[in-house]
Amino acid sequence: MPDSPFTDLDRPPLSEKALRKALIRPGSLWSEITVVEETGSTNADLAEEACGGAPEGAVLVAESQVAGRGRLGRVWSAPPRSGLAVSMLFRPGAAAARPARLGWLPLLVGVAAASAVRRVAEVDVRLKWPNDMLVGERKLAGILAERVEGGIVVGMGLNVSLRPDELPVERATSLVVEKAACVDRDPLLRAVLREIETHYREWVSAGGDPDACGLRAAYLASCATVGQEVRVELPGDRTLTGVATGVDASGCLLVRSGREEHTLSAGDVVHVRPAV
Repeated sequence: MPDSPFTDLDRPPLSEKALRKALIRPGSLWSEITVVEETGSTNADLAEEACGGAPEGAVLVAESQVAGRGRLGRVWSAPPRSGLAVSMLFRPGAAAARPARLGWLPLLVGVAAASAVRRVAEVDVRLKWPNDMLVGERKLAGILAERVEGGIVVGMGLNVSLRPDELPVERATSLVVEKAACVDRDPLLRAVLREIETHYREWVSAGGDPDACGLRAAYLASCATVGQEVRVELPGDRTLTGVATGVDASGCLLVRSGREEHTLSAGDVVHVRPAV
């Protein structure tokens, strides 16, 4: 059976039944968990389901994602079962869903996922604004949020068992490359989803206020960008260089360039290494 998911014992398949049993319970955030063998993009599929009335807490996981999407329209893929490609549907209440606060949702997912990976895999994961999880300066995971009818879909791609020759770009990494304590996708996914649920409940209960629920403090504690000299590639082929000084109440990055402080809601951030 050359096409069986069990032929590669280093990359066993996820069990939809086991994940549902572990994570779906009365009163939990997670309402549906679906594992598919292959798809183009979990975000695109879940966005379509959201428009069809899927409930909050719907989760879609793909064993193989052949057209995963990142920021700025970037496309990426990975060998089957070598990572976690997961999308989640959130429908926050009116207070948390205000435009000024929705920018915190992908940052929240990053904080929660990084915390879970640090605890389970014992790897020092840091966050690069707005959507990357790093080990040192190497990218371990990316997060992408997209608005849909009545909610937001947040997707995450986490490199788990990719070997050095399988990494998509030179500055990527995986849990296997980092010699993590755990490279089993099942406990990793369970830990990530449980951590996201905890942070999301607190954020919604606080009406989306990142300070009242401690989210901004948690983000800043995990953020590798704040305090760094950065180069930000902005829409319209513009570039801004300066020092990242913080993240404001809307989740925007604050960058001081010369005597002026800029508030950035979007941009591709590069950490500028000091000359040696």
